[in-house]
Amino acid sequence: MGELELTYAGLLYLDRTLPLLTREVRPRGVDLRYEVFPRVEDLFRRQAQHAEFPVSEMSLGTFLVLAARGDSPFVGLPVFLSRHFRHRQIYVNERAGITEPAELRGRRLAVPEYQMTAAVWVRGMLRDEYGIEPEEIDWHTGGLREPKYAERLAVRLPAGVEVRRIPADRTLEGMLGSGDLDALITTEQPPAMREPGSPIRRLFTRYGEVERAYYARTRIFPIMHLLVVRRDVYDENPWVAEALTHAFVAAGSAGAARLRFEPSLAVGLPWLQESIEEVDRDFGGDAFPYGVEPNRHVLEVLTRYMHEQGLTARRVGVDELFAPEATAVSS
Repeated sequence: MGELELTYAGLLYLDRTLPLLTREVRPRGVDLRYEVFPRVEDLFRRQAQHAEFPVSEMSLGTFLVLAARGDSPFVGLPVFLSRHFRHRQIYVNERAGITEPAELRGRRLAVPEYQMTAAVWVRGMLRDEYGIEPEEIDWHTGGLREPKYAERLAVRLPAGVEVRRIPADRTLEGMLGSGDLDALITTEQPPAMREPGSPIRRLFTRYGEVERAYYARTRIFPIMHLLVVRRDVYDENPWVAEALTHAFVAAGSAGAARLRFEPSLAVGLPWLQESIEEVDRDFGGDAFPYGVEPNRHVLEVLTRYMHEQGLTARRVGVDELFAPEATAVSS
């Protein structure tokens, strides 16, 4: 009997998934065809609306919305492909006079999508760390760099929260630069910020210090994306959950070994070794652990945020998210 042919769609991570693309690592019993997406916005929209790919990277926030509805077309695997501290990605127009988080109250704050995982983490952090409720902010959404806007997944907003669509011929980054928005949560630095005289800057100018202190205090390194299998594929082949999880763990181990090869730098970062030593000191050697138990605390915080922010009608239990065949696997 031949291998099961499956397409995997996701970003390419040089230290976590490259060995799957090169086939240095192959899932047992699976012929995995890696379709690389340069950006995930289109992938997430296509998966949320049409479940096009049998295996894919997916927004954890979108996955939780679908899971809470009880009819998700996906089964989760405890492989967390993207994590990111988001303090650094709150941008303000300096003419708005916002110098600290408390001054976001009542201001025009934009997000590309209200339910995007990065925005959920930022709102939760602002509430837990600074006492700012989502209802206290004037929310806006729309196209980030292009006027077009296509919603990934329709969600109901809680009472007291209103999200306004910006004019169809304008962009969030453009409106931030012009002062028509006061602040913006986005996953990429606005290019205009690099231009001389730009009024755009980060809210947390010393974001590295703030994020390290946040992690030391909370032990949260926010999870953004996970690995999912389409439910029909899983129902017909439940063994693929364990096979894929083991393969992604092995790919991560191979990538980590490549990064840690001291005689020659694996990537063009002159102080790579210093960063690795920081990971060893602060993260016990692995900032991207896979498996349920090493990540339970972070997952429980995000499921709480999703429910508190009205994005899920109920608080989803961590143990209902993942295929049981994969839950015992960890990096």
